[in-house]
Amino acid sequence: MAKPTIHIATDHAGLEFSHSIIDHLRSQGFDVVDHGPVSYDPLDDYPGFCIAAAEAVVSDTALGRAAFGIVLGGSGNGEQIAANKVDGVRAALVWNDSTAILARQHNDANVISIGARQHPMEDVLRFVDLFLAEPFSGDERHVRRIAQISAYERDRHRG
Repeated sequence: MAKPTIHIATDHAGLEFSHSIIDHLRSQGFDVVDHGPVSYDPLDDYPGFCIAAAEAVVSDTALGRAAFGIVLGGSGNGEQIAANKVDGVRAALVWNDSTAILARQHNDANVISIGARQHPMEDVLRFVDLFLAEPFSGDERHVRRIAQISAYERDRHRG
């Protein structure tokens, strides 16, 4: 089975981490698409980068291609919020091994957000690896809850 494409985006705070993650994933055979930024700018605006990565995940998935996203920032909070504005994205803020695993296992998250100023690089790489390795459990309760979120996203009605 082919590995999923990984779409990555960051702000200035996560730029160095994004380069390390890209190298790490490519060394494992992943196709990685960098949605920016391409250079350090302390005044950059992360929403456009993160939204582009999130849109690419949804687009790839709609075409039947497996894809995940990784967005990075100082805390990861704003980046997660931006990614979650894209219909079809379930972006989870990851801050430890358990949240990386549960993001996939319980929430079928397709994007993770990580705070680059919150963790050393070795932890970030481990979070990414754990997230990508963990399958969605498919448990009925999780499927039901994700369907409720998707229904609200689609018609803005709480069922």
